[in-house]
Amino acid sequence: MRVLYERCAAADVGKDVIAVAVRLPGDGPDGRMTLKRTYKTFYGVLREAARWLGALGVTHVAMEATGIYSMPVYHALIEHGNFAQVVVCNAGHVKNVPGRKTDFADAEWLAHLLECGLLRGSFIPPADIKSARDVIRYRTKVVQSRTSELQRLGNVLQDAGIKIDSVASSIATKSGRAMIEALIDGERRPQVLADLALGKMRSKIPDLALALEGRFGDHHALMCRLHLDHIGHLEEMIAKLDTQIEVMMKPFRVERELLTTVPGIGLLAAAAVISEIGAGVTEFFPDAAHLASWTGLCPGNHESAGKRSSGKRRHGNPHIQAVLVEAAWSAVRHDGYLKSLYHRHVMKWGGYRSPTAKKKAIIVVAHALLVIIWHVLATCRPYYELGADYFTRCLDPDRETRRLISKLEALGHQVSLQPAA
Repeated sequence: MRVLYERCAAADVGKDVIAVAVRLPGDGPDGRMTLKRTYKTFYGVLREAARWLGALGVTHVAMEATGIYSMPVYHALIEHGNFAQVVVCNAGHVKNVPGRKTDFADAEWLAHLLECGLLRGSFIPPADIKSARDVIRYRTKVVQSRTSELQRLGNVLQDAGIKIDSVASSIATKSGRAMIEALIDGERRPQVLADLALGKMRSKIPDLALALEGRFGDHHALMCRLHLDHIGHLEEMIAKLDTQIEVMMKPFRVERELLTTVPGIGLLAAAAVISEIGAGVTEFFPDAAHLASWTGLCPGNHESAGKRSSGKRRHGNPHIQAVLVEAAWSAVRHDGYLKSLYHRHVMKWGGYRSPTAKKKAIIVVAHALLVIIWHVLATCRPYYELGADYFTRCLDPDRETRRLISKLEALGHQVSLQPAA
């Protein structure tokens, strides 16, 4: 193959050591030569590696994406080497031939692919986007921890025979927390506990009095105290993270406001989308199809000998998938194009009684949301609602008439048409 990059290098990245292979013009059989070295992954040593590659005149460097271990190597090369390009590629795309698995062999194989221009880099977000991504992903984890802690608190109350959540919508309401605090403080009279209800909950006082009669003991009080303290700490963390997210999103205020015009996407979801795909979406994803493929919200493509084997989705980016699926469920609750799209695909796959139809249809809506997001960010224009009757307006009247007549005739009816007055 024709060599595109005369001086290039590749690194096989491990936790403690990287193996580096450099391809240069030389006296080998193909007019090329390979230099190999290993370096520790301490940041100071990685700076030395970057300087060594720079001294050799290397212009392009490649490495496999190995999770968090590849990040210090990538940043050391970017910050301390004057390279034209540093490529972080998907490990599944560059597997070596079986039976040739050593660190140096992997590095040399990557270098061979790189010099011929056969490597495609992964999306590496800019530093400000990466920082916001870390904060928003951590907020998601903290919210999940809070939900788990609330479930543990509910289990303790169930063990004590306290059935607040059988009457109230949640034990996390102000009324529920007041009752739990009173139980911890030693109050056991159901009527007194029920009288702590606030607002609309006061209409349920008779049922609450029944639900609050149980066998709440000292160890239940200890466990509830610990759970409530932990929940309070997690809520403080969420509030701090929300404040930090608002600060980090100030440079992307325009893009964030544009995204909130899309049905189902609020301020937090818009921030999560920007943190995952960036604000200048066309810089990394030339069209919506590339973005959908990278995200994993489009059908798979597996065809051989003219036969399609599977349409299973790729794994993609699970973080943005979760955000878009949640946004899709919100969007289909309101009349409009997305709700019509959802209904159309639910009926296509078996109707609302089918256990899988709604799950499949919501993925279609999530994909549609992603396409809309790409166009909103690429054009810098707000979302334009196509309307709930979009698919009806797209129908060819004559073709639809013939389809309905054929369906009625298949059911045993004789159809005659008369023009409307």
